[in-house]
Amino acid sequence: MDNRTANGRAAPDPAARASEIRDGMRIDWDVPIAMDDGLVLRADVYRPVAEGRHPVLITYGPYAKGLAFQEGYPSAWERMSARHPDVTAHSSNLYQSWEVVDPEKWVREGYACVRVDSRGCGGSPGYIDPFSPRETRDYHDCIEWAGTQPWSNGKVGLNGISYFGSNQWHVASLQPPHLAAMCIWEGAADWYRDMTHHGGILSTFWANWYDMQVKTVQHGIGERGRRSRVHGGLVCGPLELGEEELARNRCDFGDEIRAHPLDDAYHQARSPDWDRVVTPFLSCANWGGAGLHARGNFEGFVRAAAPRKWLEVHGIEHWTEFYTDYGRTLQLRFFDHFLKGEDNGWDREPPVLLQVRHPGERFVPRKEGEWPIARTQWSAFHLDPDGLRLSPHPPTASGTVRFEAMGEGVTFLSGPLAEETELTGPSALRLAVSSSTGDCDIFAVLRVFAADMKEVVFQGAIDPHTPVAQGWLRASHRKVDPVLSRPYRPYHVHDEIEPLTPDEPVMLDIEIWPTSIVIPAGARIGLTLRGRDYVYGGGSGGRLSAFKNELTGCGPFLHDDPLDRPPEIFAGTTTLHFGASAPGQLLLPRVPPAR
Repeated sequence: MDNRTANGRAAPDPAARASEIRDGMRIDWDVPIAMDDGLVLRADVYRPVAEGRHPVLITYGPYAKGLAFQEGYPSAWERMSARHPDVTAHSSNLYQSWEVVDPEKWVREGYACVRVDSRGCGGSPGYIDPFSPRETRDYHDCIEWAGTQPWSNGKVGLNGISYFGSNQWHVASLQPPHLAAMCIWEGAADWYRDMTHHGGILSTFWANWYDMQVKTVQHGIGERGRRSRVHGGLVCGPLELGEEELARNRCDFGDEIRAHPLDDAYHQARSPDWDRVVTPFLSCANWGGAGLHARGNFEGFVRAAAPRKWLEVHGIEHWTEFYTDYGRTLQLRFFDHFLKGEDNGWDREPPVLLQVRHPGERFVPRKEGEWPIARTQWSAFHLDPDGLRLSPHPPTASGTVRFEAMGEGVTFLSGPLAEETELTGPSALRLAVSSSTGDCDIFAVLRVFAADMKEVVFQGAIDPHTPVAQGWLRASHRKVDPVLSRPYRPYHVHDEIEPLTPDEPVMLDIEIWPTSIVIPAGARIGLTLRGRDYVYGGGSGGRLSAFKNELTGCGPFLHDDPLDRPPEIFAGTTTLHFGASAPGQLLLPRVPPAR
């Protein structure tokens, strides 16, 4: 059945494609890997020409292993290759694919690279259900397959960006015996808090992602898909199915996420068990990753049980530093130590490597001993309704501030900073809030304004006009876990809805995702509170080929589903309350210079 053409005729078996030696690699195309339920997935294997046993780097994901980066994601490729020539240097770039390693560069270092098309995508048949327990079990079995091949030294590493990072956290919870090390490059972890619901508010990213990046490479599109620029075969296999049959072979991803508004068994089955994540790992975050991955990289580093773990944090685009000499050299040192057993000093590296961010896209490397940084001076700024100020002192009088939830919100500003100030770490906001309706959403945007009041924004993971940091909370999801919460990082339970009584205030503790910014003297800190997504005021960020929406400040990580946010509830009037019983406080991570 899996090898039918549209007319029912037998199609060539992809396993019949010959292995070959080219560009300094021995390549095995569309290798079959049998799963425990009998389904056969397909993988491409790139390994050194010389016979021997080699450490393995493996990825498992939905983007079609044979689809060229340059063809599937042209705008991202063009920007990266133009601005970072080290990415394309010393490679034919024929084998570059989205968010996985360039095998030419890694095979040269003595590694075997395995790319597996996940169930239902690319060359692999089956039912598509992203991040599901079924996928996690598949990944486990692929790791064990790779660890027992005659060309494997028995040590398997995981390395990849985004999807190929997030599913590392999940499969590590299953503890596959041959898994020896992981590099999670911008990989979210918690399916609810990091990925689908920010503060309980539905992110529309996943439904759009599914349309743009997964359905377009579903197994069964046959000739409607692309061909490999290396061997000419169809990247999604020769099987051709009609639209109805394709739909039956995949979940209704957006609808399924929307059907689970609380952190229930659906979400928990797609999230890691931190006590079981014991594999040595390098967790690489992006300061500009608000809306998807950044939180998971930090939470994973702090909460995973692994005794040997490192955190690295960088900037610029989501994919770029993974491929630059900076990122690849870092990854290589890590894997050489754990997969080859080299005494290269990696085990003596401090656990935290930060690229501390300055205005103008300037980054200064610094090593630290822990996260959050131990010498952090947690500094409270008070929200003063008199003049909408951020002040080091509590307001002297009570008051309220109102805004229309679907309007521009309100911005509280500090005075000009007397000296250069570094903020590096998570932040937290405490507010008393009421609504004219039975609920409200708070979008908290941490901002910096230069002395001339022009906003300081950054090239984020996706959006070129990303603010310093963001946080979100639906007021009816205000309940926190007292054990997991910290003063600088409240942890919300999301297990029940607690509606508001109209016009009666409640206290909210809002998590603001970690950031880093060295603020020049004379600049101001701003906090914008609103009831909808941040929009950069300085113009469009354009479009990228992989996303539906124009980039207006939040990338594709928007919260505009009318079914999740019906106007009769979420387009009301929000009131902020201030006074002795309603302290409004922003806790910021001020980091003094190391002594």
